Amino acid sequence: MTIINPTGVTVLDPTAEGRPAGRDLTARVDSLTGLTVGLLDISKPRGNVFLDRLQEHLIRLGAGVERYTKPTFAKPAPVDLRHEIATTCDAVIEALAD
Repeated sequence: MTIINPTGVTVLDPTAEGRPAGRDLTARVDSLTGLTVGLLDISKPRGNVFLDRLQEHLIRLGAGVERYTKPTFAKPAPVDLRHEIATTCDAVIEALAD
């Protein structure tokens, strides 16, 4: 599926859905000040290095940051971890690196 929003950004859905579901874009916020951003390290090498720099930048923008780590990059995050992130964070960034 392809989503084109008013800003001209095209988002491609990489899933192999035979009949993709329609999805609306989430409204964007004006500022990260006071929001909590979760940073999810998927346990690939050097992902934590990227997230360290990103955390510094987010804090400068006024966001609170919570860090999470998946046990392995080879499997989805455990249900408990996903629940914790969903209930404590306003947004999440998942990082992978090699």
